[in-house]
Amino acid sequence: MIREPAVAGTFYSSNPKSLQQTVSSYLGEPSERLEAMGVIGPHAGYMYSGAVAGSVYSAVELPRRFIILGPNHTGRGAPWALHPPGDWRTPLGLAPVDAELNRLLLQECSLLREDRVAHFREHSIEVHIPFLQVLLHDFTFAAISVGRTDFAALEALGHALARVVQAAAQPVLLIASSDMTHYEPADTAARKDRMAIERVLKLDPRGLHQVVLEEDISMCGLAPAVALLTACCDLGATAGKLIRYSNSGDTSGDYDHVVGYAGMAII
Repeated sequence: MIREPAVAGTFYSSNPKSLQQTVSSYLGEPSERLEAMGVIGPHAGYMYSGAVAGSVYSAVELPRRFIILGPNHTGRGAPWALHPPGDWRTPLGLAPVDAELNRLLLQECSLLREDRVAHFREHSIEVHIPFLQVLLHDFTFAAISVGRTDFAALEALGHALARVVQAAAQPVLLIASSDMTHYEPADTAARKDRMAIERVLKLDPRGLHQVVLEEDISMCGLAPAVALLTACCDLGATAGKLIRYSNSGDTSGDYDHVVGYAGMAII
């Protein structure tokens, strides 16, 4: 079964040529690409966050297999939802779900259930797919919609992700989809986001979870980021790197009610 795009024509162009050109315009040519275990990138409309997402994907070596984790904005479906095997359609074509990664994930993490409903109208994973399609053309991925934020469960998911990456026959890059502070003045958003970013760069999943909750930081992808950081620590990560930070005011001109966007790599 094919998962049809939920936000083509709104978050990004539904025209294949225009989408290809837009994504390509956000991609740079760094002198050296990082060998990353995981990346964290935004999921807003491309006009707002596409440059940050493009900077992240341009900055790291990309394998041909991915596990992409995103928050569940709709509240629909299973709380730990793994999309079943099949294809995801974007205007650039079909992207196949990796059946082997799904099998390993279900084997290693008892929380997960295969469920299409949680992904049906959810944009947080979808918006990453066109970047991979432009850069790679040929790749497979597993998609996990995370609808809970309790730390113990996220830690368990992260340990399971690490075991899956270790067991996979080819390299796998972990991707966590998250925007940062929502609808606050730019200076407030930058201050709050800096606290969260510092915990990511220090590879501190518990500290990230704590500071986001205690400081009321509206980082919608907290759960995916905590699970990713836990996994990367298990896999031997030594550092985090901030690739790019911006906010929606840089596009809209409204700096009184911004959404923050951060692109980070875990190496």
